[in-house]
Amino acid sequence: MMIKQRIEKIRDLMKEKMIYAYIVPSSDYHQSEYVGDYFKSREFMSGFTGSAGTLIISMDEAGLWTDGRYFIQAENELKDSGIKLFKMGEEGVPTIEEYLLEKLPKDSTLGFDGRVMSVKEGQSLASKLSFKGINIEYKYDLVNDIWKDRCSLPTEKAFLLDIEYSGESFSDKLSRIRSVMKEKKATTHILASLDDIAWLFNIRGRDVKSNPVVLSYAIIGIDSVYLFIDKNKIGGDIRAELSKENVQIKGYEEVYEFIKNIDENEVVLIDTSKVNYAIYNNIPSNVQKIEERNPSILFKSIKNEVELKNIRNSHIKDGVAFTKFMYWLKKNIGKIEITEISATQKLEDFRREQEKFIEPSFSTIAAYKDHAAMMHYSATEESNYKLEPRDLFLVDSGGQYFDGTTDITRTIALGPIPKHVRRDFTNVVRGMIRLSKAKFLYGCRGYNLDILARGPLWEEGIDYKCGTGHGIGFVLNVHEGPNGFRWKVREDIDDTCILEEGMVTTNEPGVYVENSHGIRIENEIVVRKSDKNEYGQFMDFEVITFAPIDLDAIDESLILEDERIYLNNYHKQVYDKISPYLNEDEKQWLKIYTREI
Repeated sequence: MMIKQRIEKIRDLMKEKMIYAYIVPSSDYHQSEYVGDYFKSREFMSGFTGSAGTLIISMDEAGLWTDGRYFIQAENELKDSGIKLFKMGEEGVPTIEEYLLEKLPKDSTLGFDGRVMSVKEGQSLASKLSFKGINIEYKYDLVNDIWKDRCSLPTEKAFLLDIEYSGESFSDKLSRIRSVMKEKKATTHILASLDDIAWLFNIRGRDVKSNPVVLSYAIIGIDSVYLFIDKNKIGGDIRAELSKENVQIKGYEEVYEFIKNIDENEVVLIDTSKVNYAIYNNIPSNVQKIEERNPSILFKSIKNEVELKNIRNSHIKDGVAFTKFMYWLKKNIGKIEITEISATQKLEDFRREQEKFIEPSFSTIAAYKDHAAMMHYSATEESNYKLEPRDLFLVDSGGQYFDGTTDITRTIALGPIPKHVRRDFTNVVRGMIRLSKAKFLYGCRGYNLDILARGPLWEEGIDYKCGTGHGIGFVLNVHEGPNGFRWKVREDIDDTCILEEGMVTTNEPGVYVENSHGIRIENEIVVRKSDKNEYGQFMDFEVITFAPIDLDAIDESLILEDERIYLNNYHKQVYDKISPYLNEDEKQWLKIYTREI
C-alpha cells in the first residue's frame, strides 16, 4: 500500500469518527525518543525514517514537522508522498499549534492516540485550541486499523544489571525517590519513562533496538511498589531482587485500570512530559496532582563513582575498537571494495571482539561525501556509496557494554580533500577543543558554554542546526537529559539543567553542507570539580573518549597555540591508553596518527 493510499484510508476513518485532523507522533506509550518496530506508526504512515517528527493528516493536506537534523533526509524520503515538509524553527514555518489553529474549523475535532502523546503536549494543544471550541478525541489508534501486518510487542526477557556495574542497589534508589516524594508531600509517584524505570529497578532489556530498556510502568507508593510488565520477561533473579522491596508485578496493560482506582486521598507526583495523555486522564479528577520532573531524571544523570569507573573502562575498549577500525580503513581504502554498509559491519565486528559488549548504542551513521551532510543518515542498499581514496567519511557510532554506553564520531580523510573542506574540518576540531578546555563556575548550564564549540564556525558565518551535545545514560539510552549543550533553549527538549559533577555529556560540533560534505568530531566529557576560591567552585571537564582525530584533514596554520598544545596532549593520552591493546603494526600506525603537530 502506497503512502498516499494509507493517508486516504486514515481519512476515511476520520470521517467515520468525525475527526477533522489527526496527529501521528513518533513516540511510543512511554514518550521514548527511539521506539520499537511496533510503535513506528509515523514511519508507516509517512515513509520518513528519522527518530523525530510529527505527522498531521487533515481532510485536505498532510504535513510532517521535523528539526534541522533531518531536513535533507526528510526532503528525500517524502518525495512523491504528497506530504508537505515543515522545517521546524525556520523563518516563516508555523509551529504545530499555529498550523492547527489556522487549519481546524471552529468546533471541529482534533484526534490522536492518547497513549503516544504526552500529557504536556496534549494539554498544550487543548488549551491553545479551546477558544475555537475544538474538541480533543484521544481514544483512537487509527493507524492500527489499517496496519494489517503490524508486528507484535517484543517478548525478550529482561536482565538484571548487577550492583558491580550500577554501584547502587534498587533499595537505595527507591529510598531516594521516596525522600523526594515526602519532601513534596506526594504519596504516589507514576513512572512511565522506560529509562527511569530501568535505572530505578536495575533491570535492562531488549525491547527497543540499541536502547536496553523494558516496556513497563511503575507506581511508587510510600509503602508499596507496583511494576506493570509482561510477566514472562521477569526471571527468577529479578523476582528475587524485587521481592526485597515487596514489589507487586502486574500485567503491562493493567496500568490503565489500576490508575482509575487511585484513592481520592492520594497525592500523585507526575511528570507531564514523561507520562502519556491517556494515563493522566485515567487518574480520578478529584485526586491532587504535583506536576514536576521525575526525580530519577536528575539522579541517573549524575553518575556515581562505580558507574564512572565502569564508563571509563568501556571507553578504553570502545577506543580500541574504533582505532583498529580506523587503521583497517586507512590501510585498505582503494585496495579492497569498502562501502558504507560494509564499513559499518566491520566496525561492529571490532566492537564485538571487546569484553562485555552487548550491541551498538544506536544505528551507526556511516556517511561518505555528501551523505554526511545528513546528520542522521542511514545507509540502505539503494543509497550505499562505495568508498574511494579521496574525500571525507563520517562515522558516528557507539556501543552498549555491561559497563557503559559509548558514543563517538570521527570524520576520516580517505585521501585528498579540498582546501575549504580542510578549513571546515579544522574549525570543527577547534570548537571541540575549546569546549573540552572549558573552566567555569558551578551554576553554569550547557547554554552558557555552547558558544565555545560554535565560536570558530560562527566566526566563518557557519552554524549547525542541532545541539552541540547531549547527556548519555549508563547502559541506557544514548540520548539522556537533563544535561546538554545548545545555544538556544528548546521547550520540547529537557537539556538545560545546571551541570553537576558526574554528568556525562557529548561534545560534537559539526559542519553540514548539502550536496558537498559533512563533518563531526565527538568526544564524551564528564563534569568534575576544579579549584574553589573566593569566587566560588570552579568546574571543568574530563575527556573519556580516546581515539585519533585525523591529522590528515587538519590545516595546522589555522590552529591557535593553546589548541595545538591541547590536541598534542590529547593524542599522547590516546596512544598511552590504546596502544597496549594493539598489535605491532597497529601501534606503529597509531604513533604516526597521534604525533605532535
